Amino acid sequence: MRVYLDNAATTPLDPEVFETMKPFMLEDFGNPSSTHAHGRKVRAAIESARKKIAELVNCTPGEIIFTSGGTEADNAIIRCAIETYNIKHAISTPIEHHAVTHTLETLEKQGIIALHYVKLDAQGSVDLIHLEELLKTYPNALVSLMHANNEIGNLLDIEAVGNLCEQYGAYFHSDTVQTMGHYRHDLKKLNVHGMTAAAHKFHGPKGVGFMYINKDKKIKQFVHGGAQERNMRGGTENVYGIIGLAKALEICYREMDEHQAYITSLKKKMIEQLKASIPGVSFNGNSGDLSKSLYTVLNVSLPENEENEMLLFNLDMQGISASGGSACSSGASTGSHVLGAIYPNSKRGAIRLSFSKYNKPEEIDFVVSTIAEIYKVTVPN
Repeated sequence: MRVYLDNAATTPLDPEVFETMKPFMLEDFGNPSSTHAHGRKVRAAIESARKKIAELVNCTPGEIIFTSGGTEADNAIIRCAIETYNIKHAISTPIEHHAVTHTLETLEKQGIIALHYVKLDAQGSVDLIHLEELLKTYPNALVSLMHANNEIGNLLDIEAVGNLCEQYGAYFHSDTVQTMGHYRHDLKKLNVHGMTAAAHKFHGPKGVGFMYINKDKKIKQFVHGGAQERNMRGGTENVYGIIGLAKALEICYREMDEHQAYITSLKKKMIEQLKASIPGVSFNGNSGDLSKSLYTVLNVSLPENEENEMLLFNLDMQGISASGGSACSSGASTGSHVLGAIYPNSKRGAIRLSFSKYNKPEEIDFVVSTIAEIYKVTVPN
């Protein structure tokens, strides 16, 4: 049996999405910037996709800008907001995605901003009281806090943060790559100025995403070289990627309640079986709390064991694909920067298991029994 439990890294392409993309790969190949019939047809399809996304997240089409994915979108919003509004201070946490932390650290090294980290509690959640203290001290700041952590699944109270940023005149950017397509976002109700998405996190194609830029907080152009994307991002659009993105998000909204309930049941089953099977097992961050974490992510903390270093390798040998942290850190010699920030002295093993609508209950049974076998534990009947 092969089991894929690394959906926080990427998800399988939905067949319905592929069928929607196919005509734009083979037949409707025109350049959307061309004014002839071939180009106009493709341009109309892109704008239809933009309108569909805007309807789903409740914003205007002009506030949706297509990108190559979440990393580009995070970079664009952070760098361009700081330049556009002459921002000198940024507030974030050390457990953001590297697309955010590395961008902010680079800007600080260049002397463009001063970077301030908001305090985290023992489970890695943002201290909103400390955030307000920082905002009082640095009111015209850029605040960059992700909606759900990609490694431990902690959920941010994005409404509360948005309200604080509104109160103190801060520019609020939130990396929503892990929650777009999994939760409903009403952007007319949220006080957020910039958000990001990547299609491959919700059964769309790789290499395409979008950024939401609030129309009242516009930013300068990031990629120069053309007037595409409302003069915000030069370069010929990834046409079939954009078509696939819109269809994937449409499917997510159409089936969201059903998939939330189903995937949550898989996560609950995994938690219960791991607790029953492996003495001393626990869960990193809030990932073991169904009410406080992303329902697609479970970060398992395993007891100290000589097998820890080879855990992911051994799972792979048994046909199980999982992760020890962010996929964007694969191949790095260091461990998870998220777990390192929260549990700096821990020697326990850690594995991120992330679920999708395509996983099956019997896969959960197989994974738990395999982990127990690696740890030489007898799984109870």
